[in-house]
Amino acid sequence: MHTRTTSTARAASALLTAALAATLLGAAPAWSAPAPDGPGAPAADGPRRQVEVFAEDGGISRATAPAASPYLATPTAGLAAPSGDGDGEVTALVRNGDPATKLDVVVIGDGYSAQEQQKFRTDAAEKWREITAVEPYATYQRLFNVWAVSAVSPESGVTGDPDQATVRHTALGSYFWCDGVERLLCVDEKAVERYAAKAPQADLVIVVANSAKYGGAGYNDVKSPIGYEGIATVAGGNAKSGQIAVHETGHSLGKLADEYAYDGQGSYQGDEPPEANLSTLTADPMRDQGTKWARWLGQPSPDGGTVGSYQGGGYYPTGLYRPTENSIMRSLGREFNLPGREAMIAGFYRHATPLTSPTPTGSWLTAADRLTVDLPVPGTVLRWYLDGREHPRLRGRTALDLDALHLTGPRSRPHLLTAVATDPTPAVADPALRAELTGSLSWLVTR
Repeated sequence: MHTRTTSTARAASALLTAALAATLLGAAPAWSAPAPDGPGAPAADGPRRQVEVFAEDGGISRATAPAASPYLATPTAGLAAPSGDGDGEVTALVRNGDPATKLDVVVIGDGYSAQEQQKFRTDAAEKWREITAVEPYATYQRLFNVWAVSAVSPESGVTGDPDQATVRHTALGSYFWCDGVERLLCVDEKAVERYAAKAPQADLVIVVANSAKYGGAGYNDVKSPIGYEGIATVAGGNAKSGQIAVHETGHSLGKLADEYAYDGQGSYQGDEPPEANLSTLTADPMRDQGTKWARWLGQPSPDGGTVGSYQGGGYYPTGLYRPTENSIMRSLGREFNLPGREAMIAGFYRHATPLTSPTPTGSWLTAADRLTVDLPVPGTVLRWYLDGREHPRLRGRTALDLDALHLTGPRSRPHLLTAVATDPTPAVADPALRAELTGSLSWLVTR
């Protein structure tokens, strides 16, 4: 879900130097592994893309995956097609409001038979709990809806689990050993899109595979016509795999760059990156120019240490700097650093609003009516305005008897009532991003 103006150049350079890339936080680059697409896989035709691979020690690297899966269940595979019983069924795991006002997460199961769909929903709910244990998700979780979409597979489990010889054809074609990398869990992108389209809305897509084996993938560059950008795949039965989805949403929601690097990659020679967490500048010129994370320099960061300029990031060991030593954009099991947390919150508000109401905006109300609004984020400041003038005595009230407005003038004269909500979080310091943190609703009221 992440778009970079320099991503093509970086990816091409990374591939050219792959043979020299020896380690990533102690782990070998994913593409140094053998090249077959999977256990006994037929040749994968069609487009391929760069995806992220996640090691159990937290290290992150990159590999190449085909868009299509050779393990997608079809009648021609010699297997019965799914019965259709429950296939495509949508369940609201978390419903906080109208999809138009919330960030909608779609979780799709793969490798779950018709009899295992409750297990899928349980696994999906557990992955969401893992995600919302991390800030800023923990504070902002009421901005989200979570939809579970059942994909009934003719076989239980996924290819490559428990070993490379295991083959199972499933609704999304999930498989380990993608690109010859055991922990890389790939899917069929078109199948994912077909199922994601069944949800009311899809801003973020997570595929949960019926496996306890650690693994996953980050499809950063997927842009679906139905609205989501990026796919994260995780193992539903593995307690550590939720971190994969958290990292991937750093790209898709926060528009953050990777902060890891490869030895042998050389020095970055390009323009200033567009991402908020990478820069060609060290701390002093950044502070002088007031750019990138200048507002956070010197502050203690939730991922440990102090915000500064740490060399290495965007796959390059030199020439680029990251804000902290080791955030979740560098390795799993970490927190977002301060610039990353700021970008994530702004990303949440690109899809969700800080103020909602069960009464449609533009409704004609009278003094006899009662109006309620909802503030999903703790600490949000609410102000009320009548015909453009604030009523300070109503500040913070989420339920309002409209006779308290003491309307005057002709009974037929409409008055414009407006509620304005602002999230004052200190975690967003950039004025350009703060503009996303205010929302308003208006109604017409007569005596």
